[in-house]
Amino acid sequence: MKVVEILTPGPPEVLVLADRPKPSPGAGDVLIKVAAAGVNRPDVMQRMGHYPPPPGVTDIPGLEVAGVVDAIGADVRDWRVGDRMCALVAGGGYAEYCVAPAPQCLPVPTGMDFVHAAAIPETFFTVWTNVFERGRLTPGESLLVHGGSSGIGTTAIQLARALGSRVFATAGSAGKCAACEKLGAARGINYRDEDFVAVVKQLTDGRGVDVVLDMVGGDYFPRNMDALAMDGRLVSIAVLSGVKATINILTMMQKRLTLTGSTLRVRPVAEKGAIAAGLRQHVWPLLESGAVTPVIHATFPLGDAAGAHRVMESGAHIGKLVLIT
Repeated sequence: MKVVEILTPGPPEVLVLADRPKPSPGAGDVLIKVAAAGVNRPDVMQRMGHYPPPPGVTDIPGLEVAGVVDAIGADVRDWRVGDRMCALVAGGGYAEYCVAPAPQCLPVPTGMDFVHAAAIPETFFTVWTNVFERGRLTPGESLLVHGGSSGIGTTAIQLARALGSRVFATAGSAGKCAACEKLGAARGINYRDEDFVAVVKQLTDGRGVDVVLDMVGGDYFPRNMDALAMDGRLVSIAVLSGVKATINILTMMQKRLTLTGSTLRVRPVAEKGAIAAGLRQHVWPLLESGAVTPVIHATFPLGDAAGAHRVMESGAHIGKLVLIT
């Protein structure tokens, strides 16, 4: 099969097309003939040598795929050869075939193509578990999403809005802010020339928001705390601006804040399977009705993974980048 390899840590040009043996599914796994694979920021980090795959996981990048079941391993009961599915994987997505644990697989939503389905797993698993499980966002509450035009951001805006919350989102240009508002954000906040804390306080009559989804870290951390309402929850999922922050502990105490966060790739299959079950119950109806739709910025052939990474690093995209095999 054709795969994308990382020759050595470095720029996008180190991503090259290569031949490898077609894998076989182990017990509890399915083998997917990949039609499309999503591209995510962790893939870029892996390519640069900053995010190695967990022990025992293939070095082929790629965390989400969509395609057709080609073979099933022992003990797999819920899938059959020929089923259309999308899956969250710990690696191996940039390939013509990919092995996925059966609990991490979901059916392609009715009426959806493989490109859009491939853009679901990594972002929807991340948003569901962090915003709605850890962040406990409920209908009628408010959410601030940083990086609103990213794959995570466009997912979080749509899901929170569809499930009854008021959403604000930061982005780096007027066009990106407008895109966030088109997806359902009550206000896009241009972080280059606006103070998101001041804007959020103004738009909530000084109260602040109930949940902040943060992928920035660094000096955003104490500002996020300032933007939160009483009993607010700050959920961290990435640290693009740094892993360290100085906070006012008294602020946390006085406002009764919850500071939390998570990573996804290294979690056990059972935990990822539980997130998949939650998605199928609560989110799949929204995808199948069209109330929520993955936002696709561009597609690339598998052999041009480097091109997709260049766009990812440029920050010019709105939504997801997808490879087509």
